[in-house]
Amino acid sequence: MKNEQRLRIVTAEGELSGQREAAAWVFKGIPYAAPPTGALRWRPPQAITPWHGVRDATQWGNASMQSRETCIAAGGGDPGACSEDCLYLNVWTPDHAPHRPLPVMVWLHGGGFTLGAGSLAPYSGHALAAQGVVVVTLNYRLGHMGFFAHPALDAHYADGKVVNNFALLDQIAALQWVQRNILAFGGDRHNITLFGESSGARSVLSLCCSPLAEGLFHKGIVQSAYSLPDTPRDDARHAGEQVAAHLGLSDNASAEALRALPSDAFLSLPRQVDSGPVPISGDAVLPAPMLDCFMAGKQHRVPLMVGSNSDEASVLSYFGVDAAAVVQQMRSKNRFSYQLIKWIYDIHDDALLGRNVARDMAFTVVPFIIAQAQHNIGMPAWRYWFDYVSEQARDLFPYGASHGNEIPYVFNTLDSMKPLPDFIYTAQDRQVAQGVSAWWVAFAQQASEFSYQLHGEIAWPIWRPHADLTLAMGARPQLRARLMRRRLRLFRLMMRHHVKLS
Repeated sequence: MKNEQRLRIVTAEGELSGQREAAAWVFKGIPYAAPPTGALRWRPPQAITPWHGVRDATQWGNASMQSRETCIAAGGGDPGACSEDCLYLNVWTPDHAPHRPLPVMVWLHGGGFTLGAGSLAPYSGHALAAQGVVVVTLNYRLGHMGFFAHPALDAHYADGKVVNNFALLDQIAALQWVQRNILAFGGDRHNITLFGESSGARSVLSLCCSPLAEGLFHKGIVQSAYSLPDTPRDDARHAGEQVAAHLGLSDNASAEALRALPSDAFLSLPRQVDSGPVPISGDAVLPAPMLDCFMAGKQHRVPLMVGSNSDEASVLSYFGVDAAAVVQQMRSKNRFSYQLIKWIYDIHDDALLGRNVARDMAFTVVPFIIAQAQHNIGMPAWRYWFDYVSEQARDLFPYGASHGNEIPYVFNTLDSMKPLPDFIYTAQDRQVAQGVSAWWVAFAQQASEFSYQLHGEIAWPIWRPHADLTLAMGARPQLRARLMRRRLRLFRLMMRHHVKLS
């Protein structure tokens, strides 16, 4: 196009050509590691070969291998071309040469570690960048490509160096790319906010516990992380042998034979050998389970914002959790717990009670645990509760804000998410999106280990056990004291016995 504005930026790996879109310069499809294909499948990401000349950065890179149809239906949109060659990231910057380097926000998409891409429309960085930050989104390996254990692969590592969480290593490699190159885009490599939703939020928490990620980011935002336990490495190895057997390889399959399997074969596996929506604990990337790490106070010393939505139960069927069955299990196994739960909730319809109990055990309890863990090591945490449903959609979402509903408010990309083709967002909807987005940017700009509050529409104090203040994000933000305090204290003790992957 004649009026197309282009910008060239030199990175450590080579020169890129991006383009102007609205108020930001956008660079798409930037490779941050070598393609993890062939002999590099199920290996740590390798350095990319520098290129000569100018690389066009105006087209999205490949998404990870996944069901494109499922992503379109339930994962946030069309991920585009899917391939094992998927290690690409995207950058939005309002100013590549600012007076002072700008805060950087690195987004890790959700999708149960099986779906998604950094290029999906709800994750567009334009509105965040317009508020004075550099935004990075990325693709990483998903499903069995991202999390896999098998004796034949593990045998090639020295003791204590085994890697099974390849997706987490991809995210670490992307953060290393940011450290090397973000100054060229106007970003501050000393002020990196890592944020994500669902499995992206679990990734943020996992990297807070990974010795390989320490120092690569300086604060984190955790949106709707779930309490499902990490998969023990021995269980993951057994599952890997089952996968190999299902695909025609015996228990003593070689690493070469495993790497020769077609990648699309892993997309049609039966549910019992499907990859779980959690990382693997016990390898060099995540030596101990994430929740154990936080409860022991061994997480990295970085400020965190953490919260969840009012109807997270909307997604539990994806994890195989039957909300009504949670209550039935409780009633049959522990009558006292069942009566206690009914008393705490004061809900006498088992289906609705189950929906609320499952939501809180799987999602609401996590911000409470993380905030307490942060307080225990003297690091600030801010807890939020997202409870806004757009005015024209309240009949579609009668139980509150569904899992992932906060995302287009965080990115201020409402028009990318329409429940119905002729749906219209109201002035209030757009005002809420501007407000939520501003809080995320305020965290990126203001939060430090010495912070005691964030300044925005109202003053938002850090979480402390006695006050137990949570910012409720509805039509207007308001601070709520001791939100669900009794039930969350109970679930902190109970959740490992009731929330299972099976």
